[in-house]
Amino acid sequence: MIWDWPTPLVLNAAERTRHEVAVDQRDLVERAGRGDHDAFALLLGASIARLEAVARLILRDPELARDAVQDAYIRAWRDLPGLRDPDRFDAWMHRLTVNACLDAVRRRRRRPIEVDLTPIMEPTVVDQTGLIDDRDQLERGFRHLGADQRAVLVLHYYLGMSAPTMAETLGIPLGTAQSRLGRALAALREAIGTESRREPAVFRRGHSA
Repeated sequence: MIWDWPTPLVLNAAERTRHEVAVDQRDLVERAGRGDHDAFALLLGASIARLEAVARLILRDPELARDAVQDAYIRAWRDLPGLRDPDRFDAWMHRLTVNACLDAVRRRRRRPIEVDLTPIMEPTVVDQTGLIDDRDQLERGFRHLGADQRAVLVLHYYLGMSAPTMAETLGIPLGTAQSRLGRALAALREAIGTESRREPAVFRRGHSA
């Protein structure tokens, strides 16, 4: 017999897992907002690797990136009671991290920042020669971009944020986010000296504005 239920009775395993994770995080955020240090530590453990990777891509300096993420977490602990929507915690943390990175650049604008991006970029192609070429091109290009330009590229291509999500994360209008992304990508292409419309391989995530 074929049962034709009008609505699903249960969530499938993947949906159930996502739901449970969302509920768990929401509970942790609410508890941390009430001053629960253990809950906040669990939130830190779940996000610190990703946020440090973002900060390193924007700042291109591991030590400076760790300091920026630390500043972001200090701000988060201080301001968490005012976060009205616990489900927006991840986007809020990305915004705090980007702002902390830009603040770090402003504080240390005169210090040259030159490091290799290799440790935090995952290969997306098998051809190692092509990967090295792409990585070298990206490194040369990033050297000529401002931190704010690197930020939108990292959010969009590394984290895979859509333009609307990126705009919400940065707290700017959608049109502004789209124009910043377009200008940053144009600047990167110009910096690496190519007219090709192909994205750098390390940014190839399948997301578009």
